Amino acid sequence: MGSRKIWTAKLKKSHFQPPMTLLILFLAIGFIYNWLIMVDKQHLDDSNVLLTNNITILLWHWPFGTRYSLTGNVCLRDYSISGCVLEDNRALYESANLVVFHNFELKLRREHLPVHLHRPAKQRWVWLSLEASENNGNLLAYNNLFNLTMSYHPYADITVPYGKLLQRKKPGPDFVIPKSYEACWVVSNYQKRHKRSAVFQELNKTLNVQLYGRFAKKPLAKEELLPTISRCYFYLAFENTQSPHYISEKLWRNAFQAGTVPVVLGPPRKDYEAVAPSDSFIHVDDFKSIKALAEYLRGLTKDPKRYNAYFTWRQDYTVKLYTDWRERLCNICPIYGQLPSQRVYEDLSVWTKL
Repeated sequence: MGSRKIWTAKLKKSHFQPPMTLLILFLAIGFIYNWLIMVDKQHLDDSNVLLTNNITILLWHWPFGTRYSLTGNVCLRDYSISGCVLEDNRALYESANLVVFHNFELKLRREHLPVHLHRPAKQRWVWLSLEASENNGNLLAYNNLFNLTMSYHPYADITVPYGKLLQRKKPGPDFVIPKSYEACWVVSNYQKRHKRSAVFQELNKTLNVQLYGRFAKKPLAKEELLPTISRCYFYLAFENTQSPHYISEKLWRNAFQAGTVPVVLGPPRKDYEAVAPSDSFIHVDDFKSIKALAEYLRGLTKDPKRYNAYFTWRQDYTVKLYTDWRERLCNICPIYGQLPSQRVYEDLSVWTKL
């Protein structure tokens, strides 16, 4: 009898244990479930923060009709710029922070502004041109439409030079490239009305100038360009238009990267000195006549010490070129917060005359 009571007591005790175990189990499951929901919500919140922090730049049309791939996170992958999204899909117009329009296609009426579309209140339109201001055409039709300007010009809201010099971390090696010709010039757009054409004709009376390009019927393949120019003492870095601050790849690539001394014709010397050492180039305007310039250049070819002094800057700097439109656009994002937020250009041409 006593053993039956003990057995019954054990049975009752065993009968009440499962509900307690289940309760603990349910509580644990509930805790884990709530924790997972909280973590998931936090993850979504973090994702939304990242999403809203992204700056979306819509390129309405590609400059000169040449499209680049925008697959993947271009800005982060190629230029280490985070939170910057490049698009060329016009269907994303409503969500774009900035819409960029290249002036060349607008000037030729190959493309048109989407003035018929609803324009989000915080969206800003960017006018882009790397042409000399005189070559941009009549801009009156674009007054009171654009919020930002993007150009090589230092007074543009977004300055995008053709190139620049970067400080070396340690001094560079001595720079010596054997030379074979006094001067060279790569030119395709040769027009007698250009000042550079007259200067060339006068220089060529004294110097032996090697001509390349479509005008000379001696085009150079991309891989031949710099090695060919490097064999010349001087490169005629002549701009087709003399416009303030307009300094193109003729200086940065054709002369500096090739390893020759540029003879420049373009904006005033002070504009060149704003971007390059004063003793890294020779300015046409520094001479009373083109004949005097030619004689000076020929004298340098016979004096290695004086000639090589024009390469001293290479010990401290390297040349950085900007040739990819994607890089230019990605570089907007780091300065996005500094750009004017309420500006509208009543006269788009005014700033180019400063």
